[in-house]
Amino acid sequence: MASLERSKLIGVIDAGTNSVRFVIFKLPEFEEIASHQIRITQIVPRDGWTEHNPVEVLEAVRLCAVEACHQVEKLGFLVKDIAAIGITNQRETTVVWDKNTGEPLYNAIVWNDIRTDKTVDRVLARLPEQNHNHFRALSGLPISPYFSALKLNWLKDNVVAVRKACRERRCYAGTIDTWLVWNLTGGPQGGAFVTDVTNASRTLLMNIETLHWDPLLTKTFSVHPDMLPEIRSSSEVYGKVKDSSVLDGIPISAILGNQQASLVGQRCLKEGQAKNTYRKGCFLLYNTGTRCVQSTHGLVTTVAYQMGRNAPPIYALEGSVAVAGVAMNWLRDNLKIIKDIKDSEEIAGSVSSTGDVYFVPAFTGLYAPYWRKDARGIFCGLTSFTTKHHFVRAALEAVCFQTRDIIEAMKKDCGINLNKLHTDGIMASNSLLMQLQADLSGIPVLRTEVHEPAALGTAMAAAQANGVDLYKLEAEIRGYAGVQSHHETFLPTTTEEERNARYTKWKMAVQRSLGWAVSKKSEAMTDERYSLLASIPAGLFLATTFLMLVHSQRR
Repeated sequence: MASLERSKLIGVIDAGTNSVRFVIFKLPEFEEIASHQIRITQIVPRDGWTEHNPVEVLEAVRLCAVEACHQVEKLGFLVKDIAAIGITNQRETTVVWDKNTGEPLYNAIVWNDIRTDKTVDRVLARLPEQNHNHFRALSGLPISPYFSALKLNWLKDNVVAVRKACRERRCYAGTIDTWLVWNLTGGPQGGAFVTDVTNASRTLLMNIETLHWDPLLTKTFSVHPDMLPEIRSSSEVYGKVKDSSVLDGIPISAILGNQQASLVGQRCLKEGQAKNTYRKGCFLLYNTGTRCVQSTHGLVTTVAYQMGRNAPPIYALEGSVAVAGVAMNWLRDNLKIIKDIKDSEEIAGSVSSTGDVYFVPAFTGLYAPYWRKDARGIFCGLTSFTTKHHFVRAALEAVCFQTRDIIEAMKKDCGINLNKLHTDGIMASNSLLMQLQADLSGIPVLRTEVHEPAALGTAMAAAQANGVDLYKLEAEIRGYAGVQSHHETFLPTTTEEERNARYTKWKMAVQRSLGWAVSKKSEAMTDERYSLLASIPAGLFLATTFLMLVHSQRR
């Protein structure tokens, strides 16, 4: 009887871009009582490429779990008090491995890696009008280097071991959640080969409405269905840990991509609610309920969550900003303008404005709502009075303007004005940034006091899974008393005329950033027009070009 009265615990594996954490929550309050974190090595073989060692990620999970469990034992709990484990992970990051040995066939290609530019060109060359949005109705996504299908295509084309394993039907492929669950539940000895709907919706291979791998998409990207995991809901028991670790025998009962998990942790569970996470990039998700809204303004349609096999999927519109915190790193490491990122608030706050300076941080192109890989970063409006303080403030404002771009696109897609924005992430601790966001978007900004809402949202999903039954998410959705939430609110202090005038100048700056990275057309994109140019004799081509230049000068 005494054991039944013990507090129940939920463990969460949080596998992010830079680090892995294991967090333990105590129910019913979902109080975080223990955690341990290990940084992950960032492997950069070339500019624009980012990789992780999948084995390092797995071992970091195990080490973090051991340390966190030692912490809870010191608090008087037992490891067996952990009723279930949830997993939240960096999305789109792609792993391939040998299903017979469990050995990775290549490093994991991280979500922000842009090596697949030419792969995108080859795919587009086969599509009508080379349309990036050709598969949007099926997948909810544009064709972009961002998504897993392109990474898989590149691996098959460029890595002999992957191509051979695919040919011999022994290649497994998945996102980080799939790699972890498979290994933790037995690996080659019967490990569960699964993913959830939130991660699958970021691959460009899942049908956004049927929630199954789509035959047309898998054929287009040359991905054999046998390579791919079974798609399951975000909250159910997938299997028990069987790797002789400290977690042995504990069920894994939730999987959520980190941004969807943050949406749940922020309790944005009703249609019309939205959250933005400010980290290296920004990720704004807008809950559209059971409606699968197809964006016509540059956003992506994604699955927000599905809380059980028989539960309806909940959808979201998402806008991703490639460069947010990365811009602060750049100011510190490349330009040496700031010594510590924490100083950015004080430096930017020492001037009352940017001095009419605008910064478009398109280091690797622009993501939503532009999807322009040819964009590059620029500063506009410099004068002899511009100082480093204006640069830093302009970098903070760039984050806010990019967020407003997404909010405006969501308004056009849904026809509804957002009335508040929930915020989290490491950059959200910058109060000036939060105030600027309220001022430049014209809506209240609510900063959560929860340090990592993604871990909390995953714990909620794991606890409410059928078979665990320690929590009812429905109570949260209906507004009944559940997990307590506290926010600090930042209200707009600017006039509509002022913020719109500044936003107009931002859009001007964005236009000036486009078209810089015009690379040589790949062979796949070379059509008859380019062949015709190549056939013109060099002398005639130069003479024609000269006459065109003279004519343009006269005009």
